Amino acid sequence: MLLRAIDGYEGYPITRFACRIAPHVMLRPGELRHSVWSDIDWEGAVWSIPAERMKMRRPYSVPLSREVLALLRELAVHTGPDGLMFPAFHSHRRPMCENTMNRAFRRMGFTFAQVTAHGLRTTASTLLNESGLWSPDAIERSLAHNDAKCDPGKSDGRCQASRRCSAADMPLIGFPRGARAFEVSLPRK
Repeated sequence: MLLRAIDGYEGYPITRFACRIAPHVMLRPGELRHSVWSDIDWEGAVWSIPAERMKMRRPYSVPLSREVLALLRELAVHTGPDGLMFPAFHSHRRPMCENTMNRAFRRMGFTFAQVTAHGLRTTASTLLNESGLWSPDAIERSLAHNDAKCDPGKSDGRCQASRRCSAADMPLIGFPRGARAFEVSLPRK
C-alpha cells in the first residue's frame, strides 16, 4: 500500500523520487537529502557517502540494485549530473527540507504514527529480522549502525565484504500483504 501510494504521489517529482528510493537504500533521511551525484559509482553500482555526512562519522557504501539505478537515472534527468541529488524546491543549491518527505507521506494519507521518513529504516529492520533469513549483525551494519565488532579502521576487510554484495545477489523480501518487493543487500545467515 505504501509503495503504491508513493508511486501515485503527484507532488514535487524530486520528493517522489526521494520517497521511492529511501526504502531500498535504508539511508537516514539527512544522508539521503544531502547526497550529491558524485556519490554514485554508476559502473560499480555503489552509493558511497563520505564520513562527514554520516551520523557515525564513518564512510559508508550502499550496493545499488538495478531498480534503484533506474530510479537514479530518472532522477538525474531532473537534478543531475552535478550537485545535490535531492535539492530544495526553491533552490538547487540547498538540500530538500528535512520535513519534505514526511509532509508528502501526510499528503498521501498516512499519519505520523503510520509512516515517517526515518521510520522506513525501522520497517526495513523489522521485516528483515522477522524473516529470519539475515544475521541481526548484518542488518545493523546495513543500517550503518555503529558496531564495535566491525570497526572499519581496525577491520581485516570482512566487515565491508559482509555489507557489500553485488546488486544481482540481492534477495527480495515481500512487504506484508504482498504490497511490493523490498530489496536488501545483506549476507545470509
